[in-house]
Amino acid sequence: MLPMNRPPSTPGEMLLEEFLKPRRISQVDLAARMDVPVQRVNTIVNGKRGITAETAILLSEALDTTPEFWMGLQVDHDLWHALRKRAARKDKGGVAAAHGRRTTWSGTGRRRPA
Repeated sequence: MLPMNRPPSTPGEMLLEEFLKPRRISQVDLAARMDVPVQRVNTIVNGKRGITAETAILLSEALDTTPEFWMGLQVDHDLWHALRKRAARKDKGGVAAAHGRRTTWSGTGRRRPA
């Protein structure tokens, strides 16, 4: 379940706070275990890079977790931000309203100008 009033922790926050710090693993050590450049780990920890399926597998092998755990964190983070962005767009009248057009749904499932 997504938190309502705050964004969920990023995968990088979780990685740093729940895995690296308690286990006293450096980013350099984790990168070596994963056989990836340290910059890849660092950009994840700093929230500048998301978790890909490949990275989820590597993290799960290095930290004895599951790829689904890491992918779930990423999906929660992405979904929370997408929902907020969509809500903000709706509050502003949406894209069509911003362009002064009304739209309707056609029988094909695609939008068409009204």
